[in-house]
Amino acid sequence: MLYELREYLAIDGKADQLHDRFAQHTLRLLEKHGIDVVGFWADDEDRNRLVYLIRYDDAPSRDGAWASFRQDPEWPAVRAASEADGPIVEKMTIRTLSSPDYWPHLTARA
Repeated sequence: MLYELREYLAIDGKADQLHDRFAQHTLRLLEKHGIDVVGFWADDEDRNRLVYLIRYDDAPSRDGAWASFRQDPEWPAVRAASEADGPIVEKMTIRTLSSPDYWPHLTARA
């Protein structure tokens, strides 16, 4: 199992537009292309920060799903419409996460 932690920092004043894009379009497109979103979180300290976690079977599955997503003609249209008044994302960070050998912890507790 492979996980990807994606973090978006919206441009000041554009957080609602970023949330709207995910809620109205991006989540459906992710699902359409087999991208398994585990969860979304908003940062209570920084309203402009949005974090989500994705689960994949392996790296080839991840690569294939994102290639399919990027090739979908709906994505550029959605992105362009959401950015009609200018960009909404200041920065995006992607971290690939895998479990160490000791997780899940299977040792019985005394």
